[in-house]
Amino acid sequence: MPYDMSAAGAESSGGQSAKRGPLRPQRLASARSRLGGGTLSRLMQATDLALLAGLYEIKWIDGALAGTAALIAVASGLVAATLLSFESYQLSAREPLHKHLYRVIGAVGGAAFLMMALGSVGAPAAKAANVLSLVDWCLAAAPLICTSHLAWFGYIRRLRRQGLLTPNLMIVGATPAAQRLVAVALSRRDVNILGIFDDRGERAPKHIFGVPVLGKTADVASHRLLPYVDRIVVAVPAGATARIAELIAELATVPNAISLLMEGGDTDEQSAHERVLDMPLAHLSGVRRGALQAFMKRTIDVTFSVTALLVLAPALLAIAVAVRSDSPGPVLFKQRRHGYMNEEVLVWKFRSMRVEASDYAATRQVTADDDRVTKVGRFLRRTSLDELPQLWNVIRGEMSLVGPRPHAIGMLTNGAEASKLVETYAHRHRMKPGLTGWAAVNGSRGPVDTPEAVRRRVTLDLEYVERQSVWLDLAIMARTLPCVLGDSAVIR
Repeated sequence: MPYDMSAAGAESSGGQSAKRGPLRPQRLASARSRLGGGTLSRLMQATDLALLAGLYEIKWIDGALAGTAALIAVASGLVAATLLSFESYQLSAREPLHKHLYRVIGAVGGAAFLMMALGSVGAPAAKAANVLSLVDWCLAAAPLICTSHLAWFGYIRRLRRQGLLTPNLMIVGATPAAQRLVAVALSRRDVNILGIFDDRGERAPKHIFGVPVLGKTADVASHRLLPYVDRIVVAVPAGATARIAELIAELATVPNAISLLMEGGDTDEQSAHERVLDMPLAHLSGVRRGALQAFMKRTIDVTFSVTALLVLAPALLAIAVAVRSDSPGPVLFKQRRHGYMNEEVLVWKFRSMRVEASDYAATRQVTADDDRVTKVGRFLRRTSLDELPQLWNVIRGEMSLVGPRPHAIGMLTNGAEASKLVETYAHRHRMKPGLTGWAAVNGSRGPVDTPEAVRRRVTLDLEYVERQSVWLDLAIMARTLPCVLGDSAVIR
């Protein structure tokens, strides 16, 4: 049945700007700052397990378990399993809080009732003790888990209001499949759809259910919304292989994950790698990483960076004094550079150039014996000490300890914009930029002042993006200091 897009769009938009649409949040958050629902779901499960284990330990110490320790332990496990099987950790925006709490109470009460039935075997005195112990446990566990879920719901609701949880999508192709996806999104509100792109020009609709058509596929790579997008969904028939190949080629420069919306029966279901709004997707492009790997990388970043700032505080103060004494001007130099998913971030360094010669746009890369570099600045660049203030960027989550080095926006190489020299240049932004990286420890440090140097840097960066792991990061960090000390001729 065809959709009346104009009527539905007018009804759905509710007076909102047609340019923004009904599925774009009031406040946009970058892809870097958004949290994954899977991570929060696992944290909720871990919290419940910790609370149940803590309650068990408290009652064990108080001697309240007596001969029912095994029954209470099994009941605790049943509660955890029941909550999981009842999909209590799906974090759906549609589920009312009171219904969720009924589910929690049912899981705890059901486990207690089952264990009472099992504990009713035996002598009357033992049965009475079992029932009293289980009732006491149930009266403590139910409000404990409910309070936990109440707090999580409040936190998750705040994340949604801030745009930090709900995934942001863009759609390529104003097709019937796109209409179905937008219709489900409007009814469920589990994803945001920022806009649609279609190559039919004047024949393309202006919007689908109020979600605006923002341009053609070629406009995606340069669109201002791109840093806020988690996934680009290609909504063309899976059998249109030639058209899909064309779209993939047009989107080749985009760092975001790209998926194909699969429709058409069992074959599509079997080909699906993931789902959005219960609709199957096939992964086409972009790096996919698990929540655990991302959590471990972030933990290492914060732990090492905070420790380094504390340990290096005297050295940082000495460098600041040396920079200020060597030439007039501020101690720190800040420059806008590309970060994760092309997000613009403000990167900090110790100033190494004379203030009047500062090149914020990187129109001229630093070379050996560059007259713009101060005496202290030359030493800082040779030893990479000028990069130490970027530890603050790491703590803020804008950078990582290990990753592709952040290049200045619009950086020129031999008069040409470096990002235009390699088609897959932006793919290096599929990870946060780093203080050090695979390219740095493999000889690609300093300026990329020729097209060949740019291509080699991008090749090494993409190799890291594909291979990234905690162990590789630790190995790169271990190799960084010898590389810096052994590369005294480099000027960055």
